[in-house]
Amino acid sequence: MSFPLLTATAALPAIGAIATAAVPAAKRTAAKWLALLFSLATLVLAIVVLVRFDPDGDRYQLTESHAWIPDFGVRYELGVDGIAVALIALTALLIPFIVLAGWHDADPLETGNKRWRPTQGFFALILAVEAMVILSFEATDVFLFYIFFEAMLIPLYFLIGGFGDRAHEHGEETAATQRSYAAVKFLLYNLAGGLIMLAAVIGLYVVAGNFSLTEIAEARADGSLDMATSTERWLFLGFFFAFAVKAPLWPLHTWLPNAMQESTAPVAVLITAVVDKVGTFAMLRFCLGLFPEASKWATPVILVLAVVSIIYGALLAVGQRDIKRLIAYASISHFGFIIMGIFAMTSQGQSGATLYMVNHGISTAVLMLIAGFLISRRGSRLIADYGGVQKVAPVLAGTFLIGGLATLSLPGLAPFVSEFLVLVGTFTRYPVIGIIATLGIVLAALYTLVLYQRTMTGPVKPEVAAMPDLRVREIAVVTPLVVLLVFLGVYPKPVTDVVNPAVKHTMSDVQKKDPRPEVEAAK
Repeated sequence: MSFPLLTATAALPAIGAIATAAVPAAKRTAAKWLALLFSLATLVLAIVVLVRFDPDGDRYQLTESHAWIPDFGVRYELGVDGIAVALIALTALLIPFIVLAGWHDADPLETGNKRWRPTQGFFALILAVEAMVILSFEATDVFLFYIFFEAMLIPLYFLIGGFGDRAHEHGEETAATQRSYAAVKFLLYNLAGGLIMLAAVIGLYVVAGNFSLTEIAEARADGSLDMATSTERWLFLGFFFAFAVKAPLWPLHTWLPNAMQESTAPVAVLITAVVDKVGTFAMLRFCLGLFPEASKWATPVILVLAVVSIIYGALLAVGQRDIKRLIAYASISHFGFIIMGIFAMTSQGQSGATLYMVNHGISTAVLMLIAGFLISRRGSRLIADYGGVQKVAPVLAGTFLIGGLATLSLPGLAPFVSEFLVLVGTFTRYPVIGIIATLGIVLAALYTLVLYQRTMTGPVKPEVAAMPDLRVREIAVVTPLVVLLVFLGVYPKPVTDVVNPAVKHTMSDVQKKDPRPEVEAAK
């Protein structure tokens, strides 16, 4: 039996979570280093998966399949395509930086009621989320995917509610109440989506007789599985609803601004740069893969919702007073671009959407982590409480500007390439949708530059006059991510070479071909 590389990649952070949680409370520094060690070891395994993967080989590679619950056709079945490999690499890359950035976020907190924040629990929960996200990307059994798609809500609930941001203008008691509200709202929204998906998962088993993606695809190909049109549409809606909540897509997005506002900056990055990608990934793998005809049927409505997300998220970002809420609404706008690219049903759109998932993860991590460092110094999330920071902390201001420019998709930085591909892929099939979506680019420039102007430029406010610049640990967190933003901005080929063959398979699932150019090439 070959080495179960995919299982090991997901199991290592799970083992790390258990080991970190078992560290005595008095040894919190040891818990931090242990979590960092396991996250780096997981990154090494993710690199091995990336190296072992052959983009021109079989669709699903490094496969593992074992009987699990045979009476119900449930198998422990794993496999990765190019899209999954890229997102596993993104997840494994970001977690060590999340751990480093949150190095002091869960240090003991003593207030009037002597509350205690268990440091080892904070880092154990982060590793637990990583394990479940990686398994979600690897699972080719629908039921196995569903289990981890839902299970990751538990550690995230405690990360939001139990280890929230300490910066609050109304004191710790109000902050605790708002953290609890954000955690419960996050849980209820995602549980509602998950319960609807569970009904669809059961319905899929009734129709197909198993949960295996590969077996269902083979049954469709040889004609032994023929879903009724209405059945396929209802099942599609059940899956899509859950993924649209996770993504999040307007109007199912309202949990995200609260969750990101009340979380620490590293946890906010974990949510929007890592966990939310499971929703958009699942749209490609499960919605388009299992229900191709229903996906085409729903495309016009989904594209409209995606465009609304783009414009709505950007408009609300413009008017935000809170730095974290601004970044949250910007992310909602960016997820609109990703979903638009997926359902444009063109190879450029879907390649751009997958590349956007990777690039958005990196750019959001840079911007949110720098914002977190800024907030920890001043003790406030309000934009109005800052001014002139670039004069007292130029390195912090410079990296914040790079993160902001990446967010507005400046040419030369990674998100530009992916956003361009999404817009080109959408315009070739749905020109009106593509034209309207470009308004999101204009609004992104507005909210990003206004944020920078109000916080970093102008007279130095007395409260920030003594603000220290980035420390060595913080520079170590953001520097590799900034380098990646520039590298993938000028040379995205390493990612596109991995994801393009998988996109071709997805296009084949829905039996779509790219539109012919209106102007033929000269002979």
